[in-house]
Formats: sequence, C-alpha cells, structure tokens
Amino acid sequence: MPVTAIVGANWGDEGKGKMTDVLAGGAKVVIRYQGGSNAGHTIINEYGKFALHLLPSGVFARGVVNVIGPGVAFHTGDFLKELNQLLDKGVPAPDIRISDRAQLVLPYHRLFDALEEERLGARQFGSTKTGIAPFYADKYLKIGVQIADLYNEDRLRERLSAALEAKNVLLQHLYGQPPLTAEELMQPLLQDAERIAPYVCDTTRLLRDALSRGESILAEGQLGALRDPDHGIYPFSTSSSTLAGFAAVGAGLPPAEITRVVAVTKAYSSCVGAGPFVTEIDGDDADELRRRGGDAGEFGATTGRPRRMGWFDAVATRYGCYVQGATEVALTNLDVLGYLDAIPVCTAYELDGAQTDDFPVSAKLDRAKPVLTTLPGWQTDITAVREFDALPPAAQHYVLELERMIGVRIRWVSVGPRRDQIIDRG
Repeated sequence: MPVTAIVGANWGDEGKGKMTDVLAGGAKVVIRYQGGSNAGHTIINEYGKFALHLLPSGVFARGVVNVIGPGVAFHTGDFLKELNQLLDKGVPAPDIRISDRAQLVLPYHRLFDALEEERLGARQFGSTKTGIAPFYADKYLKIGVQIADLYNEDRLRERLSAALEAKNVLLQHLYGQPPLTAEELMQPLLQDAERIAPYVCDTTRLLRDALSRGESILAEGQLGALRDPDHGIYPFSTSSSTLAGFAAVGAGLPPAEITRVVAVTKAYSSCVGAGPFVTEIDGDDADELRRRGGDAGEFGATTGRPRRMGWFDAVATRYGCYVQGATEVALTNLDVLGYLDAIPVCTAYELDGAQTDDFPVSAKLDRAKPVLTTLPGWQTDITAVREFDALPPAAQHYVLELERMIGVRIRWVSVGPRRDQIIDRG
C-alpha cells in the first residue's frame, strides 16, 4: 500500500486534522513527522472537540498505531497532558509509539523563545513561545538531546552541560538572567523518562515492518507550505520543513514510498501569526467571516489568537500545491461561505505595475496586491449535503473554478466540522 502525506497548502489552519481523522480509518499507521506543540489540529467527533498538538490525528481510530517520528520536537509535558485529556473524555487508550531518535524540547528552549520575543519587541515574529526555534537551532548545532539519551544518566548530563556552556553566557550577558545547571534539569528529565518509557521504541523499524506487510501509512504534516523555511514567507516561517518531501526524513520512510499527497486548503484564507498575507481583509468583513468560520470561529488551536482572514488566494494555493507535490486537494469550510451573495477570489497579484501568476519571494511579497474576481454565492445551508451533485449549482461552480485555478483536482469537499460532513468526489 502507498504512503499518503496529508499537508497544508497555505499558512496552516487549513483543516489537516479533520482530513487525517477521516482517512485514518483506512490506515494502519499515522505518523507525525515534524513540528511540535506550536500548532494544533482541531478534530470534532463523537467524543467531543479536541485540539491535538503532538498526538497524531489517528488517535481516535481503532486499530491504528500512532507514531511520533524522529523529526518531531517532543515536549513530554505536552504529550502527557494531551493524552490524559483524551482519556478523561472517554476516548479509548490509543496505541502510541515515540521515536527514540526524536529530540526533546527542554525548559531552556521555551525560556529562550520567550526572552528573545521580548527582546525583539515590535520586530518579533509572532512566536507561540513553545521553544520551537531554539529547539531546532540546537538540533542543527548538534547540541540537542535525543529521547534515547534519557536512559543513560551520564550521557544525559554530558549533553546538558555541553548545551549550557554557551546558553549561560547568553542568559547572563544578553538577557540578564541567572545561569542554569545540568543538575537542576536532570531529576525532572529522569522522571519524564519513566513516564514515557512504555511508548518509546525504534519507530524506523516499526515503519519498515509495516511497509513490508503492505500496510497503509498516513504521514501527517504540521502548518502549511507557506510556513516552510525554504519555500515559504521567510522569516515569518516555522523552523522545520512543512513539505510532504520532508515526510521521508522526519518519519523515517523511503521517499519513493510516498505516492499520494493530499494538500488541504480552505475555501477562503486564514492564518495565525505575522508575515505577508496578500488577500487579508479587515473590519466588519473579517469579523463576520471569522465569526462564522469553523465550529467555534477562526481562532488559533494553540494560541487562541484571532486568525487573520482573507479571500481564497489562487496564486498562493497553486504555489503551495506545487511545492507540496499535491496529487489531490481537500477543500475545507465551504459551508462557511453560505451567507455571501458574491464571493471574491484572488486570481493574480499586481506587483510593480504588472500582473503575475507566480508567488513571489518574501522580499517582493509585501508589495503585492490581490487581483480579485467575484464568483456567485449560493446563500443557503449546505452542511447536510453529502454528494457533490446535490450542492447548489453556485457552490459546485465555486469548487470547479478553484480547481481550475490551482490546477489540481479537488477530491474532498468539507461542508462542516464533523467527520461525516465530507464529500468524496472519487
């Protein structure tokens, strides 16, 4: 069976969690392959409403092995808190495995994240302050701590001491904070090691065995293509690759095994955090769209911040689908637009006096302005529709026009937040 990657085509917040939840029923393994607790996937099902940050979105499907891969920024406290929230709401205990190669988000990562955002002031990047950028900096500086290190006290102490040599200089002389010692970090980490020991294993071997048995695997990405540090709106990006191409690295899969890429995009645009956002709207129009969006409005699953709102951006979405290598698209939140009699859509950008269909580099993106066209609205509730042909003609036309603009087939159309509110065009 092929490996399917489920990824975002835009800035994140597209509805990837719901799509993973929908498709997990046909999978044996669901694996998170990058990012950490800095973004959330909202899922609504028979157990209630959940915002998952570290747990894979297959935790609600019976018989699924849920894997946290080596590319994930793992925070033990967040993991245990999420797991307990599931169990407290009556969700059957999921089968979870954590890669022994995954690295730990440590207390000083979150400390440095908050201190640096405070230092930057008006120049800050809108960090979630969950330690992600300092974590990945340490990872590539080769001073990170792997989960396997938790089970070797001497090695753990050595790794922490090596990391703190430079960090204490910054803490004292840049941020005016007291230094840290390895010993004060050791005991909580050793306690964490005991708590997560039942879940830790060699997940690369697990995936290899699953592939040899022909089992279906879903690789779940975090955020979206435009938050990728190489191909997105840098420096207003995240610190790990958000692309399907990174799934092979962050999960531990042969690249050729990923043959299906589902790119998720909303029927309009939204994002949390700073950075250029060409189709952004404000005022009453934004407030109304935000209020109607999703089950409880458009607010970040991790931060609770109001999402910035905009109309569908065909330029950005076409680009996002391309860099993701999308083989099909899932269009979410179509039902939200049912209150409009006319729906603006961005078909091109005006940049330096000329129109362009290409998504420009960040240095030019601030100067881009949307070229809008208007499509007719349907002004009716579509949340009970389950067949594409049963949608109002204007809603069908809207989907088909977006499909034409982005150049990738829209197979899935979501008409509500619940798992069953989905149309499969086949």
